[in-house]
Amino acid sequence: MSRRLPPLYALRAFEAAARHSSFTRAGDELSITQSAVSRHIRTLEEHFACRLFVRNGRSLQLSEAARLLLPGVREGFAALERACSTLRSEDDILRMKAPSTLTMRWLLARLSRFRHLQPGNEVQLTSAWMDVDHVDFNHEPFDCAVLLSDGHFPPDWEVKRLFGELLIPVGAPELLKEGPWDARRLAGIELLHPTPDKRDWRSWLARMGLTDQVSLKGGQVFDTLELGMIAAARGYGVSMGDLLMVAEDVAQGRLSLPWPTAVASGLDYYLVWPKTRPGGERLRRLSDFLQGEAEAMDLPRVDVLEATAAISSS
Repeated sequence: MSRRLPPLYALRAFEAAARHSSFTRAGDELSITQSAVSRHIRTLEEHFACRLFVRNGRSLQLSEAARLLLPGVREGFAALERACSTLRSEDDILRMKAPSTLTMRWLLARLSRFRHLQPGNEVQLTSAWMDVDHVDFNHEPFDCAVLLSDGHFPPDWEVKRLFGELLIPVGAPELLKEGPWDARRLAGIELLHPTPDKRDWRSWLARMGLTDQVSLKGGQVFDTLELGMIAAARGYGVSMGDLLMVAEDVAQGRLSLPWPTAVASGLDYYLVWPKTRPGGERLRRLSDFLQGEAEAMDLPRVDVLEATAAISSS
C-alpha cells in the first residue's frame, strides 16, 4: 500500500530544530537560513494538521504531537545513515575513536607508523575522554574504536584483543634514590588519583594486600591516567599508571616505578568494529598491526600479579 510521506528535507529540519531547541542553530547545522527551517516546519504542520513547536517566551518547546513524532524520525535517519554507509568506497578513511590517555601514550605513534608502512591506509583518529569506554556505532561517526573493557561486546561486532591493563605506581625519577619502598613509605606520600572514584588505586592496594595500611583519603584527584602520570612525573606524588603506557617514559628516565609490582586489572584494550561495516579487510590489517606492536614492546621488568574477582569488579 502506498503511503504519503512528508518531504525528507522537512523531517531533517524538524529533527535538527528539536535537538537544538532552536530554528537558528538548526539552520546553521543544515547550512540553510532560519526562515527556511521555519518554512520546513510549517510544511510538516500542514501535512500532519497539528502544531509541532510552541513558543514560551524565548524558549522553543516541542508540542505533544512532536514528542510522539521525534523518536521515529531519529530512528529513521539513523537507519538511512547505516544503509548508506554500506556503499562507502573501500578507499574511504577509517574513522577511529579511542580513549585520550591511550591515544597520547601509545596509539598515536603506532597509527603514524601504520600509515607510513602501509600507504593508502589512512586512519582518522578521534581522542575522547570516557569515564567508561563506550562507542555507539549506530549514532557516532566511527568505523572502529579501541576500548578498555571486560570483553563483553555485542554479537555483531568484530573484536580483537590488543593488550591487558597492568596497573602500577609511577612517580618522579628521584623517588628511587632513597631505596626500596614499603607500605609505610607509600602511606606517607601524596597519592594521585587518575580516576574520581579512585578505583585504580583501590584495585592495586587490594591485590597487594595493603588496603588496611594505605589510606585513600585525600590526595589530588584527576579524571584521566594522563593527568595523573604528568603530575607524578613533576614530583607532586605517586600516581597509578598503566605499565605499557609508561614503558617509554621509564626507559627514558622521565618516570620511575617506586614499587615494581604491576597488577592486572582484569580489563583489556580491544579494537572493535561492526561486522557489517565496509573496510573489514583493512580493519583486520590494522588490528594485526596493533597486536604486533603491543607484543613487540620492551616493557620494564616488574612482577605481575594476575587479576582477582575482587579487582575486576571494582
